[in-house]
Amino acid sequence: MISPVRTFPQLPWRSVASVLGLLIVWEATARAHLTPALFLPPFSVVADQLWFSIADGTLVSDLAISLARAFTGLLLGTVAGVVVGLLMARSRAIEWLADPLVGLGFPSPKIAFIPIFILWFGIESLSKILLVAFACIFPVIIGTYSAARSVNRLFMWSAMSLGSGRASLFLHVILPACYPRIFTTFRIAVPVGLITTFTAEMVAGGGGMGAALIYSQRFFESPTVFAYILVMLGIGLVLDAAMRKFQSYFLGWAEESGV
Repeated sequence: MISPVRTFPQLPWRSVASVLGLLIVWEATARAHLTPALFLPPFSVVADQLWFSIADGTLVSDLAISLARAFTGLLLGTVAGVVVGLLMARSRAIEWLADPLVGLGFPSPKIAFIPIFILWFGIESLSKILLVAFACIFPVIIGTYSAARSVNRLFMWSAMSLGSGRASLFLHVILPACYPRIFTTFRIAVPVGLITTFTAEMVAGGGGMGAALIYSQRFFESPTVFAYILVMLGIGLVLDAAMRKFQSYFLGWAEESGV
């Protein structure tokens, strides 16, 4: 019996080449003094500062604070958004009440609410967590509502014909069918949560990546500023790659079944 040929994921050589090319241009431009070092320090200097910040624990501490705030807010916003979206899909009265609020809140600039959240909840973690939840709840509501409304009615009729009640139909048919699209919405909410967290920290302080970045900028510590920006970019890239892997391994059945 001939064993199937195993395929291994190919390295994204084009992406690697693009990033390396950008870093080389960055280093050459800075070393040639085409711009002042205050505005653009060499990448090698930024890398040294990045390593130093990791070694002394400051970057790890700041990153842990920001990620804790971001994911706590994401969890609150996602749970609340899923519940509201499902209720809107199953109840016309709740849809009638909630739809105008969602339509009003979804396109609004959430960053404009930072002063209000600081006034109500202070400058520490609580205001930032709740602001992240507020920013993320609306896309989750819309995604969950759309997913629940598009569940194949044949599935529901089949379950009801076998004696499933409302609660069983909701838990074992509607909600599992919504998982893939809810997760896709969550992938959209994650960068929103990170951006909201970093921005709130930049404005309100209270520790974290955003506050450390602004503090470094005020004292003209450009290598630290660029090092923190690189970490922010890397965190978004790593999280999105991890979620794509999770989706392909655990939710691949949805693509095959057309859910």
